[in-house]
Amino acid sequence: MEIEEEIVPAEPQTNSTITEATRSQLHQQPVFRSESVVYVAVGKMKSSMDALSWVLRHEVGNHPSSKVVYLIHIFPEVRHIPTPLGNLPKNQVNPDQVETHMITVRSKRRELLQKFINLCYSAKVEVDTILIESDEIAKAMLELIPVLEIPMLIIGASKSSAKKLKKTGMGGGGGEKEEVMLKGAPDYCKMKVISEGKEVPIASGILDRTSKSLSNGDSAGDSTGCRCFPGIAI
Repeated sequence: MEIEEEIVPAEPQTNSTITEATRSQLHQQPVFRSESVVYVAVGKMKSSMDALSWVLRHEVGNHPSSKVVYLIHIFPEVRHIPTPLGNLPKNQVNPDQVETHMITVRSKRRELLQKFINLCYSAKVEVDTILIESDEIAKAMLELIPVLEIPMLIIGASKSSAKKLKKTGMGGGGGEKEEVMLKGAPDYCKMKVISEGKEVPIASGILDRTSKSLSNGDSAGDSTGCRCFPGIAI
């Protein structure tokens, strides 16, 4: 299956297509790991926009032409379709109804990502998107890091999550996706957490307890149902 990998030009393109990519195909892409490349996890929360704004100020700064920003968006698989009888499993719904719903879902996702893309346009920085279909955000992200050899990953966090990351001896909470990613990221991936426009100082206790099992080849592989869609259209 062929990948369509495209760097976004100065003006938006709405007719670009996107194709499904396997992990091995992503390995064949041009070098993603570079000092000129920054990866930002984006989603529906305001913290994602704060994270991208921070990147454009601190990582891109006055040299936008020397940087490329990759927006990583992880979204859940659609398993149920709304119908007059309620939400039904996708395999029990007429294909036309499924496609109508999927068009709506893709449209909403396009609208969401366009806000991030437009912010990059305004900063005159090249931007591209990587879409991941997975129900487990942290696990999917950790599996993607070694595939692309991501050197720097910026993630946004809510105020409450940021407070937990600042504390030591978190009492084994471990459920926050930000903490899971910080613990599982390989050493070569510099991960920064942004909350309310500022970098969050990570408690040493979190980093001291780091477990790299997911990033060292012990991940569950295809068990996450992770699929990658590089490109700018959704």
